Amino acid sequence: MTDTTIFGKIIRREIPADIVYEDDDLIAFRDIAPQAPVHVLFVPKTPIATLNDLQADQAVIVGRLAQAAAAFAQREGFAEDGYRLVMNCNGDGGQTVFQIHLHLLAGAQLGRFGTPR
Repeated sequence: MTDTTIFGKIIRREIPADIVYEDDDLIAFRDIAPQAPVHVLFVPKTPIATLNDLQADQAVIVGRLAQAAAAFAQREGFAEDGYRLVMNCNGDGGQTVFQIHLHLLAGAQLGRFGTPR
């Protein structure tokens, strides 16, 4: 299965990105439309469209994304102040690129999220 998303193009270096981490299984780069002073996307290199498509034997991928994000927060010096990790699923969940990915948001006090009541 070939990943035709923008993330697949970044992984294949077909388009540029500000890459902050990469290993054999995942890549992390700064979001081009940041929602916080620090906004980094952690993306597995295995194409999986949504969390609904994640198979039981692939669950370790989500853990690897979270571990890489936590290590990045430590390395960059904002882990103690705090950060937020977010994964969106499908349209109502806010997913716009259909390749699972984890958002790391930090660098300011983050407010509440979700729909207003």
